[in-house]
Amino acid sequence: MRRFYSQGVDVADLSPAQARERFRAGARIPTAGWCRGWTQANLIAVPKRLRYDLLLFAHRNPQACPVLDVGEPGAWSTELFGGDLRTDLPGYRLYRDGEAVADLGEVVTEWREDLVPFLIGCSFTFERALLAAGVPVRHLESGTNVPMYVTSVPCRSTGTLSGPLVVSMRPVPGELVRTAVEVSGRYPMVHGAPVHVGDPAAIGIGDLARPDYGDPVEVRAGEVPLFWACGMTPQAAMLASGVDYAIGHLPGHMAIMDVRDDDYLVT
Repeated sequence: MRRFYSQGVDVADLSPAQARERFRAGARIPTAGWCRGWTQANLIAVPKRLRYDLLLFAHRNPQACPVLDVGEPGAWSTELFGGDLRTDLPGYRLYRDGEAVADLGEVVTEWREDLVPFLIGCSFTFERALLAAGVPVRHLESGTNVPMYVTSVPCRSTGTLSGPLVVSMRPVPGELVRTAVEVSGRYPMVHGAPVHVGDPAAIGIGDLARPDYGDPVEVRAGEVPLFWACGMTPQAAMLASGVDYAIGHLPGHMAIMDVRDDDYLVT
């Protein structure tokens, strides 16, 4: 696996607080490979009037939207995230009236008193377990963001929220597909096992070289693309549903929490 460094320090060795300090100071970088053993999460903050709609959407789409923590209205920290959600992620995306209108380095002035922050499980959490089982993780090898795709698979909708399933993709040697499925399946609160194995066209993906979010990775001879449900799904719902105001993270630029990966391991 390729090593990543920040200020001369291997980012895998950083604590969550140390990583958040770097993001607060202006580091803008995807977080795969950061803070070995510490759980990462997707952020989506919605107006208070939509909090129960989002909870219901998550309940109906648990593999794509596994809720790890929810803050109080206006709060910028939660029980499991001790930093400042407005400044301590490496990037944010602002939504207005169903459009992504700005990518930002911090959202102090954009954070409203009625916003309710949700922290959604992230598949980066089980990547260390995949590596330990001998399964390669290509975006870590190449030092890029994980590729993510909007699929043709609709999520179960609520009265106000609907949208497509978003997936992340990791190419896996054919002989290791079963291992990858079994290992990731032990982490159901961070997306669990893949939702699709093989032909991307079967879920509406036309070209693996053109992800909707993140960066493309090489799929080598003998490898099979595996697709996991992705925590960008709630942000896709913000777009599809025309939500008037929301704040999310930049794809792959996660909230690093104060809980361990193994806390979400089911044995």
